[in-house]
Amino acid sequence: MWRSCWLRFVPCACVLLLLLLIPLEDARPGGIQAEYDHAWKLFQQGDLTKSQQIAHEGARQFRIADPAWASKFQLLEAESLLFRGMYEEALRLLDAVYPASDNPEGIIRKWAIEAVALTHQQQLHAADQRLTQADVLCKNADYAVCGDVLRAHGILAGKRGQIAVAQHFFLESFSFAEGHHDRFSEADSALNLGWAALQIGHFDEAVDWSQTAYRAAVKLGADDLAQAALGNLGWAYFQLGDDERALEKFLEAEKNATKLGNVRDELKWISDAGYVYHDTGDLTRAAQSYRQALGLAKQIDSTEDIINALEDLAQVSVETGKLDETSAYLDQVAPMERAGGSRLSASIELTQGMLAAARRQDRQAESLFRAIQNDSTNPTTARLDAGDQLARLFERQGNGQAAERMYKIALATFESARAQLKNEESRLPFAANATGIYDDYIRMMVNQGRSDEALAAADQSRAETLEQGLEVSNSSSQPAALNPRQIARKTGATLLFYWLGEKQSYLWAITPSRIALTQLPARKEIVARVERYRKTLLDLEDPLQRRNDDGLALYKLLVAPAAKLIRRNAPVMILADGALSQLNFETLLVPGPAPQTGLSPAPAPEMHYLIDDARLLSAPSLATLAAAKAARRVERNLLLLGDPAAPSQDYPSLPHFGSEMAQIERHFPARHQSVFAGQQAIPAAYLASNPARYSYIHFVTHAVASRTDPLDSAIILSRGKSSEDSFKLYARDIMLRPIDARLVTISACYGSGTRSYAGEGLVGLSWAFLRAGAQNVIGALWEVSDESTPRLMDALYQGLEEGKAPAIALRNAKLSLLRSRSKSRIPFYWAPFQIYTSR
Repeated sequence: MWRSCWLRFVPCACVLLLLLLIPLEDARPGGIQAEYDHAWKLFQQGDLTKSQQIAHEGARQFRIADPAWASKFQLLEAESLLFRGMYEEALRLLDAVYPASDNPEGIIRKWAIEAVALTHQQQLHAADQRLTQADVLCKNADYAVCGDVLRAHGILAGKRGQIAVAQHFFLESFSFAEGHHDRFSEADSALNLGWAALQIGHFDEAVDWSQTAYRAAVKLGADDLAQAALGNLGWAYFQLGDDERALEKFLEAEKNATKLGNVRDELKWISDAGYVYHDTGDLTRAAQSYRQALGLAKQIDSTEDIINALEDLAQVSVETGKLDETSAYLDQVAPMERAGGSRLSASIELTQGMLAAARRQDRQAESLFRAIQNDSTNPTTARLDAGDQLARLFERQGNGQAAERMYKIALATFESARAQLKNEESRLPFAANATGIYDDYIRMMVNQGRSDEALAAADQSRAETLEQGLEVSNSSSQPAALNPRQIARKTGATLLFYWLGEKQSYLWAITPSRIALTQLPARKEIVARVERYRKTLLDLEDPLQRRNDDGLALYKLLVAPAAKLIRRNAPVMILADGALSQLNFETLLVPGPAPQTGLSPAPAPEMHYLIDDARLLSAPSLATLAAAKAARRVERNLLLLGDPAAPSQDYPSLPHFGSEMAQIERHFPARHQSVFAGQQAIPAAYLASNPARYSYIHFVTHAVASRTDPLDSAIILSRGKSSEDSFKLYARDIMLRPIDARLVTISACYGSGTRSYAGEGLVGLSWAFLRAGAQNVIGALWEVSDESTPRLMDALYQGLEEGKAPAIALRNAKLSLLRSRSKSRIPFYWAPFQIYTSR
């Protein structure tokens, strides 16, 4: 599963410029030069099959009439074969290519191509010999083709596991290409630098290099290079734990490679899609992808890819308990990998260890796992999995002390890798790499009766990116210092802390006097019910009248075990995990009649919504709540932006925008409000308004939530003058502008986001405002109604004006819709808005 991404070799584009200087005669229209130029252009664009065909025809046609040109066509044909992954065919062709002795560049080019093909065929010593010969010719001359030799050196070093050496050569080739104004080779070197960054765990650097390569390739029209960069970008996201975005890139790259006839890349991206299926637990689809990749690898006789596919099949076999099948795959692949002088990959060693553990050959398993974990040159994900496997081995042996020590070592490895990441886009998905380790560690401690320590470990994984932004001291350094009961006393709330595990989930109910642990079903069962119930709500159904099974079952699973610890109308803080962050707990169905409120009775007296019983808030982590300072007393003032001039047909102005803003304005004295409406409601107005001085910030407009890149979620305002998307106030910009608002309200669709990250929950606009320092944020979990939302917001601000806390005011506003006799009583209209708090 930890195979390196696609490492590419691209010949120097300056060869074309050199060839243009050679005066040649040819009777055909356009001449030899034009024919070669056409084949080369097709090669650059990624039409490898056609480029190969034209080059083959050119070599055949001029074999007698002009051997020098025939040799150049043969080299281009060999490069096309190389890029298609047909290494053996490329080598056979090169055996018959003899550049003239007075053409050193042709000789260097041949050796560079041969070196790469030999490297991929595991013939590393022979590849080294070719490059040594090329170095002699390049030593005292500045041939443009010597850039190919530098990249070939990098590919060979990478194959040998010498990543620092490979990175050095790729940086040299990048500088060489810049010096020769060779944009094509620059893009290729950037691609290879992205690969090298991945191997040493610099994941966000890998994203940057891969994006650089992709943009440059697209600009050049180099379709083959672009699809390779796209796939490498997918691999960077996969290493960061962002399975969803990785799969999107892999499938797009596979589609483009297939269209280009690039079988080698096609099978590569099929394999990588298999890794995503594997990572998400879909082992059947993973095995299908690996078998498909193996078939393609055999079709093009690529030793390297046959090895990769056999490794992958061995790993999925051991995980599904097919031990004889695993052994058969390993018996095939280990000799093949050693044949070229390479060491066994971490993937093979891990599978060997898992096979040994499954057969109770514990000493051999321990040795293999330790070797992987202790080798800093191995990918971080491989070392993490080896540590997890070793801890589980010790746990099975009854050696709890050794198991715990190993879990801590694995988590320390994870934190070390995470600390190297420079930006939120990388940190957010990377937490997924440690989820399995935390899950095993927590399960072990619960089984040992150490539930409080298990809770501390669970919280250790929560909201780390948010906490870093808020400069909260991370509990991972001293989890024992966390005092959950004291936090419950400080917040005045019952805390419901959830952990969704692969085999077992947990609920910790925390009050000032006690902590009660309840074991819940596995993640898969809970998530299935959450998704069905969420669909019920979004389909505008009335779950109360229909006595929805999922709404009732989720209450019984998630809340009923703690019901005795929840005081009537008191605050309850939900510290959700995974899919639970997309569930509004207020909508869960509670058996029995609703409490008397003086309002109209609930339509189903034998059942009611949880909102009738308690005031619910969402919180990111115990550590965040513990570190929160008391809210300072500030002037009650408002920053209001909305009712923008429609920036496009996709975001029309809605009739109730203006009325909602007018209603909100009435709840504040004119001197205590700053209002930006119409053409004045632009992103720059928010950023320049010193938002830190406002206690209330409110947006009345549209919003967009990006699932693939949540920090690209945006509030839609009026178009400015700076750029095409100047009407978008992005989450990434919001979080960088410090605020201390008592409440930020995003009166728009999907203000909470649509993407949930391990440990962070939903990431989007609400998360960004919390990250910026807001005390409370109200955001929407789904589309909001243009009819009911102004009524709800008016009631919210009426409560705030009367001195009620934001959570109380929001709950009362929702209850007013729930108890109405209009269609607004169903959850679709009142339940999208959720309040998030950091204190």
